[in-house]
Amino acid sequence: MWVRQCCRWHMKNKMKQYARLAIRSGVHLQEGQTLLIDADIHAYAFVRIAVKEAYEAGAKEVLVNYHDALLDQYAYVYESEQTLSEVHDWQVMRYLDYLKDGACRLHIISPLPQLLKDCDPNKMAVRAKAIGKAMKEVRDYTTASKVQWSIVAVPNEKWAKQVFPNESETEAMDHLWDQIFKCVYVVDTQDPLHIWEQRDALFAQRIEKLNRYACKRLHFTSELGTDLYVGLPEGHLWAGGSEIAQNQVRFNANIPTEEVFTAPHFQKVEGVVFASKPLLYSGNLIKDFSLRFSEGKVVEYHAAQGEDVLDMLLKMDEGSAYLGEVALVPYDSAISQSEILFYTTLFDENASCHLALGSAYPSCVEGGLDMSDEQLRAHGLNTSLSHVDFMFGTKEMCIMGELDDGTWIPIFEHGNFVM
Repeated sequence: MWVRQCCRWHMKNKMKQYARLAIRSGVHLQEGQTLLIDADIHAYAFVRIAVKEAYEAGAKEVLVNYHDALLDQYAYVYESEQTLSEVHDWQVMRYLDYLKDGACRLHIISPLPQLLKDCDPNKMAVRAKAIGKAMKEVRDYTTASKVQWSIVAVPNEKWAKQVFPNESETEAMDHLWDQIFKCVYVVDTQDPLHIWEQRDALFAQRIEKLNRYACKRLHFTSELGTDLYVGLPEGHLWAGGSEIAQNQVRFNANIPTEEVFTAPHFQKVEGVVFASKPLLYSGNLIKDFSLRFSEGKVVEYHAAQGEDVLDMLLKMDEGSAYLGEVALVPYDSAISQSEILFYTTLFDENASCHLALGSAYPSCVEGGLDMSDEQLRAHGLNTSLSHVDFMFGTKEMCIMGELDDGTWIPIFEHGNFVM
């Protein structure tokens, strides 16, 4: 009995530390600021802890919007495409009213991998496009970092069993919680906020070097067959770790994070890339896939599983077949070394170098936050309703960077930074 009580106390304490990290380092909630929380329904116990932590940090108001993926499944089965294409004004304004008034936003996800694998991909495409179009102004508050925002993840039984299929539900849940705590540096020996401050200093060093190099192109090769040239726009900027919102508050958008990233020139990508991990998109798994680019656009693609879903993703809109992000993640990162496939991009993208199909972050080019979509495209940044990361980094990934004078310098060897 005493052992079980001790374990419960230990878990509750770590969850409180995790919530504190999300509130005080993730969104970095300010005294008197409103917090919007979007949460999967399975995360309700953690949400309660996070809400209390937010009020203790000085929140003016905390509003929670719950999401149930099972209801999405029902909608795709029973609703018409016409109904799925409709997004009402109030659904947008419930966010915009608060964001315009300076609220920050926290996403607490608890995914159900492959829940939607048998749903009609056409219906899912219709809904995704409708939501993407209707929510563009809302999305701009995060993509342009007009306010602080962050994403964290919380286990549920189905997700835990997907990650650890040979364990009981209880064991799998405990195991997944333990792995999440390790990945976000919630440990017994140090204050997580202090650890994240130290890690930000490492990101800053890498960013300073990459911005100083100002490479024209990156060349990626791997043992899987990747041979890809990615052009970078003039005036591109690298980012990673914490960033500063337009309200001048520093925050961490992704917890965990291991990446430094920038925007590619969307018309200057050539060659082929082979994914190194499966991609979970709209509840469907895309496995063993490759993309071939010409003049920036995906012109050929193959997948051993989920090719129809990949086709849907690439045809979302004009920009969804072009790249919007290139991110560098060392192979020896904590998440990579766990050798666990988490089946959610928030974790899996931080185990591997990755690319994103779709929109670029305006902050990744000088002056980008003040540019219109047309101006961003003129500077080489992609615009789209979607932004979907996929992983292609490997143990033997090699990355070379081309300088202005044509010199090539090594950035990655054997999957890790060498600069």
